[in-house]
Amino acid sequence: MKATAMAHPIQGLVKYHGLRDDLERYPYHDSISVCTAPSHTRTTVEFSMDYDEDTYVVDGEELTGTGFDRLERVVEKARGMSDAAHTVYPCRIESENSFPSNVGLGSSSSGFAAAAMALSEAAEIDASRAEISTIARVGSSSAARSVTGAFSILTQGLTDEDCHARRLQTSLHEDLRTVVALVPYHKDTDDAHKEAADSHMFDARRAFVDDQLAEMKAALRDDDFERTFDIAEKDSLSLAATTMTGPEGWVYWQPATLAVFNTVRELREEEDVPVYFSTDTGASVYVNTTEEHVDRVEEAVADTGVSTTTWSVGGPAKLLDDEDDHLF
Repeated sequence: MKATAMAHPIQGLVKYHGLRDDLERYPYHDSISVCTAPSHTRTTVEFSMDYDEDTYVVDGEELTGTGFDRLERVVEKARGMSDAAHTVYPCRIESENSFPSNVGLGSSSSGFAAAAMALSEAAEIDASRAEISTIARVGSSSAARSVTGAFSILTQGLTDEDCHARRLQTSLHEDLRTVVALVPYHKDTDDAHKEAADSHMFDARRAFVDDQLAEMKAALRDDDFERTFDIAEKDSLSLAATTMTGPEGWVYWQPATLAVFNTVRELREEEDVPVYFSTDTGASVYVNTTEEHVDRVEEAVADTGVSTTTWSVGGPAKLLDDEDDHLF
């Protein structure tokens, strides 16, 4: 049985940091994000007796080690939820990203979400969107929100019944434009998550996040652009403070990152442009603005010397029915 799916990566707005459980990837608190489009991951899954063993390929490279293990956990979760006899056969997965991976743009979220969506079809699982998000979650907590798409929340919990994603209702998706300032810099988000609780800032961040989550949900409900992305900007600074004060002192930002920050603040303070920056665990920057101002913002960000592209809001993960969409 073969199936192909597509999912969009996420931009974290109120981000999770640290995991209660490294295997099920239960986060310490809720998290909120927005999917970005047209950036996407396309993934094909097949269970077949023609294969000798489970094989996973991402952007032309076969996964080994930790990468293989994370995707294998997703496959095993899907197998455990399926009654289809063919899931005992080896599984082949191939995945392609339409955007750079491992530079802070959420490729793990779209990758595991597309895999979970395709696996649920190939394994003939009669699952709700929330249940599919729990399959994606064991690969990456952010991937759960990529399954549900647009503005979504992943609720904390220690069971699948509690720790799953759902959509948040807002009209901000109509006007939001995100200028992506691409600052290539290799990073390892998993290492940062593993040592998060060892930062002396960790407990302070958890207390801070509770209020941020309440504020963010209210801002989205009110379709309040400036309040929403002011919160996201402040949350990015809080996340970085926690990351940088862990045992390894991870510093992901580069000089180009800071140059973009300064440009955003100059646009906001000197030209009264509604624009805010946001980062996940990486050096690249999401610059959030409105359709009316996006051309001016992209021009100013590009003047810092970084490569830019403009994205809008992406929807939920979806199956692709055309056989021509299969990667193998």
